[in-house]
Amino acid sequence: MDQPLTTAAAPELKPADQRLAVASQWRLMWWSFRRHRLAMLGGIIVLFLYLVAAVPGFFAMNEPGRQNARAVFHPPQALHWIDTAEDGSWRFRPHVQAMRMVRDPVTLAPSFRPDGTRKIYLTFFARGYEHNLVGLVPSTTHLLGPENPRDQVYLLGADRLGRCVYSRMMVAAQTSLLIGLAGVFLSLVIGLLLGGISGYYGGRIDFFVQRVIEFVLSLPTIPIWLALAAALPQNWPPERIYLTITVILSLVGWAQLARVVRGRFLSLRTEDFVTAARLDGVSEKRIIFRHMLPSFASHIIASVTLAIPAMILAETALSFLGLGLQPPVISWGVLLREAQNIRSIATAPWLFAPGGAVVLAVLALNFLGDGLRDAADPYQK
Repeated sequence: MDQPLTTAAAPELKPADQRLAVASQWRLMWWSFRRHRLAMLGGIIVLFLYLVAAVPGFFAMNEPGRQNARAVFHPPQALHWIDTAEDGSWRFRPHVQAMRMVRDPVTLAPSFRPDGTRKIYLTFFARGYEHNLVGLVPSTTHLLGPENPRDQVYLLGADRLGRCVYSRMMVAAQTSLLIGLAGVFLSLVIGLLLGGISGYYGGRIDFFVQRVIEFVLSLPTIPIWLALAAALPQNWPPERIYLTITVILSLVGWAQLARVVRGRFLSLRTEDFVTAARLDGVSEKRIIFRHMLPSFASHIIASVTLAIPAMILAETALSFLGLGLQPPVISWGVLLREAQNIRSIATAPWLFAPGGAVVLAVLALNFLGDGLRDAADPYQK
């Protein structure tokens, strides 16, 4: 008698494998990204930096443009969080040691010494100079400030005009970080447009666009930046110079992204889902924006994240050389121009603090970009 045929039951998936099988592309990216510790740290730092860029006046302590002849090259004041009383008791009360200016009896050169008899106590959400939150809402509240508004605190020292370096760094973050975002946004638009057209249509259009990309990539970047920035009229207002510098950086930085986009379009235009969409009568616009672009959006995000540091470094270099943004505009590159002389190197090394902000921002953005690039293909692990 014939035995009935039986089929082997499919092995049951473990709960973790079941969750992986039904997860969306973005959820897989998030699971892969959060395993990258440096990327997570970089993401937290980037979020904080752009929070500062959104409301720089809230984080600043002194008016950025205010000059103080009695605080020229004032040294940094260390911030202490615990206040110890004479009887040995302590309490949480932020403060800095007051400084007093003395003059050398022979050379009359000013110098600053700690005043052991006085402390300047700080408070959170202090009242100070008026600023605009997100450029719209007037406010006099600052994250940290002296309890007595007449006291001056210089956490990162002062420059040759007695202006607070810390407060100017907070305001400069808005210019340097936003010019990176704006420049990358314009580069993204140009790169997606030309790279997408080149890869999707191919033929003569592809040949022409690729020759343009090769020409742009063959240009020496720094001389081009210098030549274009030097051509700007000196009598232009700061806002127009800011916009023009952004456009210059975008026109030089779109080619690499366009080549990446073109390669992705070339590989995707022959895929089955694109062919099925064409046979179904879907318009080319919908095929590009609804089917092709979302399939490699993660790669675009990673490329954009890695391009922002290049924009920030480019603006810093141009401003440092005096060919980019000019005072009264405040950026990290403009602040670093204060450290171009021997006196600054010898007696006021804290003027290099904006360089530390540039290094921190670039490292954080690179860590974030590396994490996004690794997470862009969540199936590889």
